[in-house]
Amino acid sequence: MAKQKFTVEQQAILEQVKQIAAGLGETLAPFTEVVVHDLRSPRHAILAIHNNLSGRNVGDPATELGLARIADDNYPQVLANYANQFSDGRRAKSTSIGIKDSAGHYFAALCLNVDVTMFRGIASLLEQFSGTKGEAARESLDPASAEAIRERIDKFAVNLATTPQALRTEQRKALMQKLREEGYLDLRRSMDTIAQHLGVSRATVYNDAK
Repeated sequence: MAKQKFTVEQQAILEQVKQIAAGLGETLAPFTEVVVHDLRSPRHAILAIHNNLSGRNVGDPATELGLARIADDNYPQVLANYANQFSDGRRAKSTSIGIKDSAGHYFAALCLNVDVTMFRGIASLLEQFSGTKGEAARESLDPASAEAIRERIDKFAVNLATTPQALRTEQRKALMQKLREEGYLDLRRSMDTIAQHLGVSRATVYNDAK
């Protein structure tokens, strides 16, 4: 099948997609393969590939998802974090994003394939390292209240897609309001625990709590 030409609009969009792919490839190297597909030429779909983990090459054919989008413009535009596998058996986590023109037709796709093998290995090592054996000894190195406060702070930060140490002033003030409402500030040494977990001084915590 002869390769179809891109319209001016499609070519302009595609050039931007290529730049995005290049940036993602630089940022997510070396664990994430980033691929740009030309869905108008399914037999030679791969236009660009960064951090090649799959062993494919520019000019290789479209995957099943690419063919599905070619056949149906109503096919989901974003499929995120689905289980996948490289040809050598390594496990992957993939995200596929269909690119449409102003008429609503798919003509390209941007795909990310993360090699999770190393991350699974690291997770196993961490689980082994942090594991304990035998009967629990009756010893506490940290009061239960402190752990509860830290967990609540972590949950607050996660909901803002950040870390406790990266919370801005207004976010810390909102956190302190939440902790007061939920009774955490009444716990023993709560201000010390909060300051330590946020990486700020006690004076800052007291000021945020006003």
